[in-house]
Amino acid sequence: MNRRSTRRLAALAAATGIAVASLTGCAAGGGSDEGGDVTLTWWHNATSGPLPAVWEEVAADFEASHPGVKVEQTGYQNEELQRTLIPNALASGDAPDLFQVWPGGELRDQVENGYLMPLDDVLGDTITAVGATVNPWQVDGETYGIPFTFGIEGFWYNSDLFEQAGIGEAPATLDDLTAAVEKLRSTGAAPIAVGAGDKWPAAHWWYQFALHTCSPETLQTAETEFDFSDDCWVEAGEQLEAFIKTEPFQEGFLGTPAQQGAGSSAGLVANGQAAMELMGHWDAGVIGGLTPDAQVPEFLNWFPFPGIPDAAGDPTAALGGGDGFGCSAEAPPECAELLEYIMSDDVQKKFAASGAGIPTVPAAMDSLEDPNLKLVAEGLQGASFVQLWFDTAFGTTVGNAMNEGIVNLFAGSGTPEDIVKKMQDAAATL
Repeated sequence: MNRRSTRRLAALAAATGIAVASLTGCAAGGGSDEGGDVTLTWWHNATSGPLPAVWEEVAADFEASHPGVKVEQTGYQNEELQRTLIPNALASGDAPDLFQVWPGGELRDQVENGYLMPLDDVLGDTITAVGATVNPWQVDGETYGIPFTFGIEGFWYNSDLFEQAGIGEAPATLDDLTAAVEKLRSTGAAPIAVGAGDKWPAAHWWYQFALHTCSPETLQTAETEFDFSDDCWVEAGEQLEAFIKTEPFQEGFLGTPAQQGAGSSAGLVANGQAAMELMGHWDAGVIGGLTPDAQVPEFLNWFPFPGIPDAAGDPTAALGGGDGFGCSAEAPPECAELLEYIMSDDVQKKFAASGAGIPTVPAAMDSLEDPNLKLVAEGLQGASFVQLWFDTAFGTTVGNAMNEGIVNLFAGSGTPEDIVKKMQDAAATL
């Protein structure tokens, strides 16, 4: 084992209170072979686009610079990885060494069960370099995962239709957005497309109203204590209910899918049948794939969700999420070294240049070449407060109940009070 590994091993032992001798004999994940070689298993969610090639190159370069270390990296579909493969592997005691770690309720459960390696003492400089985007991967001040990409949600819009409707500037307030909806009717296109048939895109509308109606302090208390007693939670539903009554969405929005096919909400924007869609940073690529020439249209532009006048919420707050990696609690110290390399300036620059997403290391931002990702990156840098997706932040039990209540509101079969009651009832079962 090299000197660097020995130093990290000693730091890890000090942080966890485990004897160094016991750690050196551990064969977690890929583990150490009798001859001293180490095999690291790495599970990630890159199965298409440019990212698989980036991770393949990272694994090869790490092996080349770490004689005796082999990296076995495997990509899985995100849903399968998150919902089945990783939970089963952790529960069975046969977890991969490095794997995708989702923040919020899922992270808290994994930490409570002792599945994750604490990273502050072994990767302190890397954590500092990432800045505030690492916060969702922390529990009680300790860091258990590091995001390699992070993006925020906003409106992807057709600038040609905006010009045709006489809208000179992107809406900066909710009143501006409502006025823009009315002006866009003159174009013959739906002002806003929403894929409510997939449920979560509808839920994100309520998330945005809650984000801009509740204060950051209220949001943080809700996430840590499941306290939804503040009136702002009901007010968010009332704001959304009033907005829905202005009829901003396309006909049949309750059955529209979000991201698949020409008839999806992204497809409606791609083909000029809707002027805008509220969606995450990935949506430009989805829209591009649904145009006749499979290219991101030149008319596509982006703006953040506008603030709500006289509300307690921060008008520049943003809603978003990202992808991060963590090490199994039983992983060899080389796992932390691999994660450090993934988060290095050089790799983050390669990631940014590939167009796979927005890097989290500031030094890599200039390597972004995709103009659409640059727009979102600028929005992220301009946000004074970033809230993790609410269903992720609150965990599956509360998140599912919340989303059900929001979809009912969209369908006209629920009330703003119902959403909050479902959240409180679900939290009471935890």
